[in-house]
Amino acid sequence: MRALRRCCRPGCKNPAVATLTYVYSDSTAVVGPLATVDEPHSWDLCDSHASRITAPKGWELVRYEGGFASPTPDEDDLTALAEAVREAGRGERGTSEGRSEDALSQVNTRTGRRGHLRVLPDPTS
Repeated sequence: MRALRRCCRPGCKNPAVATLTYVYSDSTAVVGPLATVDEPHSWDLCDSHASRITAPKGWELVRYEGGFASPTPDEDDLTALAEAVREAGRGERGTSEGRSEDALSQVNTRTGRRGHLRVLPDPTS
């Protein structure tokens, strides 16, 4: 399970909903939706800090116009995720049932699959 990311401002315990990134080459600060991964050179901010942040003197601030989404999934998101996992499980069982080991090995050889990994052909050959 993912850990809840918190606002990076000292003393703030609120959950992060936005990410602040500096583009040094353009002298621009960008406040946008929460990044999918925690980047080392960006800062996660809660809603109140994301809406009040200012850029350094002489820099431009680009702020996302829409509202920031809550980092915690609601019940509809969790239900949709559970349904997708169930559907994917049904699809895998249905396609592998009834195939012989010989047929499965032919498919694996042709596509280059090794379990959950795939071997891709070299584009230069």
